[in-house]
Amino acid sequence: MVKVDLSGTATFFDAAELDFAAAAQAHRTLADKSGAGSDFTGWLELPKRIKETELKGILNAAAKIRSRSKALVVIGIGGSYLGARGAIELLRPIPSADDPKIFFVGNGLSPDALNDMLEQLGDDDFDVNVISKSGTTLEPAVSFRIFRKILKEKYGAAAKKHIFATTDAKKGVLKSLADAEGWECFVVPDDVGGRFSVLSAVGLLPMAVAGIDVKTVINTAIAELEALDLRSPENPAWQYAAARQYLYHNGRGIEILGCYEPSFRFMAEWWKQLYGESEGKNGIGIFPASVEFTADLHSMGQYIQDGPRTLIETIVRFEKPRRDFSVPFEMGDADGLNYLAGKNLSDICLTASEAVKSAHIAGGVPNIVVTVPSRDEAGFASLVCFFELACAISGYMSGVNPFDQPGVEAYKKNMFKMLGKPE
Repeated sequence: MVKVDLSGTATFFDAAELDFAAAAQAHRTLADKSGAGSDFTGWLELPKRIKETELKGILNAAAKIRSRSKALVVIGIGGSYLGARGAIELLRPIPSADDPKIFFVGNGLSPDALNDMLEQLGDDDFDVNVISKSGTTLEPAVSFRIFRKILKEKYGAAAKKHIFATTDAKKGVLKSLADAEGWECFVVPDDVGGRFSVLSAVGLLPMAVAGIDVKTVINTAIAELEALDLRSPENPAWQYAAARQYLYHNGRGIEILGCYEPSFRFMAEWWKQLYGESEGKNGIGIFPASVEFTADLHSMGQYIQDGPRTLIETIVRFEKPRRDFSVPFEMGDADGLNYLAGKNLSDICLTASEAVKSAHIAGGVPNIVVTVPSRDEAGFASLVCFFELACAISGYMSGVNPFDQPGVEAYKKNMFKMLGKPE
């Protein structure tokens, strides 16, 4: 289970000041499905539901792709790709020789990025997983049209066997295309918003193709959600939600999420969408940002240490590395590093993180540490469940609907009008 350490906030508030009564009410509202956006709380039951329904089909499709293709092109934007990419880069940053390459497209409109990706793909056999609830979002829709053409040129009539659509169960442009063309389909659940969908086929199919053990992910998620249903201030999701809400109401409007693992970068991107889209509305909300430590300590570290005191710093820490490395002894000690000889890099990194925490607290930045046992499938699943539940509780505590995103449509309306899309 994920643990939350609030010791780094002790100089900013007393634990007794946290509004656990509000956290308890928010949790009840979420569990009872009595709050705003309750139609989109299916993610609470999603792991159990997937295990009983689509998981077998997802595993079969992944096995088929892995047996015949050297690459999978995942077409999607926002919640349709960030969770899967975060998982893959966290758990499989270097694919094995047996793993297909996973390419993510449809999350922008850059012709250079698309051409660069096609150069990497080359002549390899590949499949496409297009992910869209409606099929009308411009960025993935344009990319999918391009890749349908590429597939037809490469495979002819057999192209349809290389397309897997993850979309609405019954309606929408993409669903209609899939039915007409005979593509294999998986479901974007009606009661789960995109940013909460990583534990559905949206995230699980690309993850399984990449070689991630999605059975362990789902089984861990089921257990983690049960553990996180604890109705007590001992619940780490309550602690995190209550601490960040207290700090926000005392002038801390920016939260930076950091980690000492470079492979965490896209998990941070997933977290930014989850919290930004859930809480940033009605003129309020904590702005989510991210940093990569220790690298960013030599750039953003100056701002964090000495800039405006509007920050909350949350650090994700994995308790143990997959493999460790010790510093070698060197005769003559020309570089002056023999004082570290024989020490594990993980221990040095932990010391660095404690030094950073102490310095930032002294500089006026409250520090929250979220600890995960290990960087593996179980750790990933636990972290996803923790952040999702804490996000929903925090959103309800702030008085917003954590499950809508009305502001997202504004740019789309302008863009479609400027491009001359028919009404």
